[in-house]
Amino acid sequence: MHTLSIPTWIVHVSSVIEWIAAIWFIWRYGEVTGDRSWYWLAYGMLPALISAMCACTWHLFDNAESWEWLVTIQALTTVIGNITLCIGAWKIWQSTQKKIEN
Repeated sequence: MHTLSIPTWIVHVSSVIEWIAAIWFIWRYGEVTGDRSWYWLAYGMLPALISAMCACTWHLFDNAESWEWLVTIQALTTVIGNITLCIGAWKIWQSTQKKIEN
């Protein structure tokens, strides 16, 4: 665990916590407004959360070569997360367009 400084660990861990909180707040916003399109964004954030957890786990084990497969998983979930976040944003945009038309 000594590959990262304490301040860097604080940033890594707090970023994961913030991302979890953001997913929850977005989900709640969808519930409160009754606009289910926001659920798409919340689900779309999950692969990016997995990516962040992979990074933290790899650093936790001192970037050991035996855990290097996590870097590949992190890269894959980052790409998937970018795509799913785009889909989530598109679904919200679609929802607003339907409201404008009505």
